[in-house]
Amino acid sequence: MANIVMFCILAVIILGSAVMCVMTKRIMRAATFMLFVLFGVAGLYFLLDYTFLGAAQISIYAGGVTMIYVFAIQLVSKQTLQGLVERLKGSRVVFGGLMTLIGLCTVTLVLLKNNFIYAAGRVADAEVPMKAIGESLVGAGKYQYVLPFEFISLFLLACIIGGLVVSRKDEEE
Repeated sequence: MANIVMFCILAVIILGSAVMCVMTKRIMRAATFMLFVLFGVAGLYFLLDYTFLGAAQISIYAGGVTMIYVFAIQLVSKQTLQGLVERLKGSRVVFGGLMTLIGLCTVTLVLLKNNFIYAAGRVADAEVPMKAIGESLVGAGKYQYVLPFEFISLFLLACIIGGLVVSRKDEEE
């Protein structure tokens, strides 16, 4: 019963922060709400006893990625952000609603085609040991994830270098 209550609290925090992240007009508040969403997801990992994933969520996403966003926001000049006013046009709202509907239909069809909805009610036959999860995370074979981790690290390095290049151009001018 306590797990259900804690899940409901975390779900409210995640959904509320996600909505506020999208709806706020101030960019630093949006980054702060995104941080709350990432902490809520880490809470879900801890609730499921996935302590490694929860710690990785906090250290990598909540710590690193959010700080990169804040760093990038601070690098952008105030003049650029002051003129950032978005006006809603009817055609853009209709286009956005149409694209959302197409995405929802696509996800629903994929879930129905793969019988995911029907299989979600079944319980797994056996628990996967943590050693198997660790080996699949750092292995380089088929269905193992060391290469995606390396690509992500290179991407984050490119983002940091790009941020430094942008900040150096502002100093020279």
